[in-house]
Amino acid sequence: MFIKEIIATIEEFAPLHLQAGFDNSGLACGDVDRELTAVLLTLDVTGAVVEEAIREGANLVVSHHPLLFHPLRRLAPDTDAGRAIILAIKHDIALYSAHTNMDVVARGVSDRAADRLHLTSREILQPEGNSNPQRGYGIIGNLETPEEAIAFLRRVKERFDCPVIRHTNPPPRAVRRVAICGGSGASFIPAALERGADVYLSADFKYHDFFLAADRLVLADIGHRESEQFTKDIFHEILLEKIPNFAIRFSRIKTDPINYL
Repeated sequence: MFIKEIIATIEEFAPLHLQAGFDNSGLACGDVDRELTAVLLTLDVTGAVVEEAIREGANLVVSHHPLLFHPLRRLAPDTDAGRAIILAIKHDIALYSAHTNMDVVARGVSDRAADRLHLTSREILQPEGNSNPQRGYGIIGNLETPEEAIAFLRRVKERFDCPVIRHTNPPPRAVRRVAICGGSGASFIPAALERGADVYLSADFKYHDFFLAADRLVLADIGHRESEQFTKDIFHEILLEKIPNFAIRFSRIKTDPINYL
């Protein structure tokens, strides 16, 4: 089994050409013609994650977020990205990511998050044009039973392991229709409003974004890592069918740079 076969399996599920224009998914470094030893799955690639791959004997790290999102002007170990790349090259470890292409496909990142809430009658929140209504960003669906807003947010906090949720003032009515988008989803607030969501869950909302909700829906920032954490499960399920006898490991490194007091 070669590394390129694993990459082909991932891209069969989430084709690389579906990534957004600003994205840099795909192979960051490494020789795809090498034989696979083991795979390490992570949300983010850091120097500590590459060190973990070395310890675990994994020569392929698969992440959701690309390590090289912005161009590097120099390659040195005085930055974490530089250290990670240097370590990966020295130890013949390939680094591969599937980011926005994993966001837009059917049964992608947001759909997996919607599973945690048992949403029914699901649709794509922001379809990608008219060519494929089953592809796009976010999910909107219904709760099985209407729920008081604060009780619902408490349930989200528990199921997504959120240290904190930033949210607008909940309306007195019960909520039923829920929109969710993994990652930075502020640009889809208008879509959540237009589609009649009672609650919109996503991450990285700015102060003024919350004013857009007014009294029309509950806008809740559940955290970037928290909204995308189940991406590793998607990778695992895809690869387990392809390589059931190979080691597929989840990284145990905490890569979320955000801490709370």
